[in-house]
Amino acid sequence: MQTQTLVGWHIEMEFREDGPRTSAAAMLRLGDGTELRAHGHSSRHPSDPEQLRVGEEVAGARALNDLASQLLTKAHREIQEANPLPTHPLS
Repeated sequence: MQTQTLVGWHIEMEFREDGPRTSAAAMLRLGDGTELRAHGHSSRHPSDPEQLRVGEEVAGARALNDLASQLLTKAHREIQEANPLPTHPLS
């Protein structure tokens, strides 16, 4: 019989608006103590209406996408360390 373990990750997101540019900084803290950090940016075209929420969503999505890539790289590295056979990168 399998036992279930509850695991949680903590993600922090911060945003900074500077005129038409929005920056997002993301930090992910894993259960093993690892911290991954990523950034994302968005720029509003001068003819677009000012919608701060949209800039945050785009910049935040790009930062989270970077975190996802870092997590896949970390997982692949851990698989390689545990397995002597060649493995394929995760994507």
